[in-house]
Amino acid sequence: MWSVISRQWSVLTVLITDYCQLTTNLPFRFLLFIFVEMQTFTAIDFELATADYNSVCSVGVVKVEEGIIVREYYSLVRPPLNKYMWQTTRVHGIKPKDTMDAPTFVELFPVLKPLLEGQKMVAHNEAFDRAVLQRTMKYYGLDYRILGLPETWICTSHIYRSKGFLKTKLNLCCQMMGIQLDHHDALSDARGSALLYLKQDHAPVMSIG
Repeated sequence: MWSVISRQWSVLTVLITDYCQLTTNLPFRFLLFIFVEMQTFTAIDFELATADYNSVCSVGVVKVEEGIIVREYYSLVRPPLNKYMWQTTRVHGIKPKDTMDAPTFVELFPVLKPLLEGQKMVAHNEAFDRAVLQRTMKYYGLDYRILGLPETWICTSHIYRSKGFLKTKLNLCCQMMGIQLDHHDALSDARGSALLYLKQDHAPVMSIG
């Protein structure tokens, strides 16, 4: 269903953009610019091997332009010493043998940098994913500031809480919004966050209190 909606959205965006190029109505063109900017962003999700925020073992990135997913990226990541806690493996299913030959974060960074640089960032519980990125970069001697990211990111958990959702875990929000999710798969979680952001105006407003 979402693929059909996505195609319809793409056609609508093209039609509006074409009209915008023809019209001299400046207020309309400004509103369209704001609309398109809101629908262009990058969503990200990390999974960790231990309780340490620098122990990334997988990453998923989803790039959205004008409301359309244009690129998805996923990779396993070898954490420091390839060390895991059984508690985290129980959550996401990733084991040391899975990442033994995977790139470390610093080896993967040349691929991630152009995906993230200067982007409007979206994540579910953004404070967590932002802190993971910052601390992992610091661990490997990388300067977070070179990415040129906002001080805070857009948080889909906060968005849905503001709509009155009493429970805003990613899997529950996706279930409420009809979004397919393989929870704790980094790419699926990033895609789920992206779709939650795109579908926020269609969320039922729950009564608070």
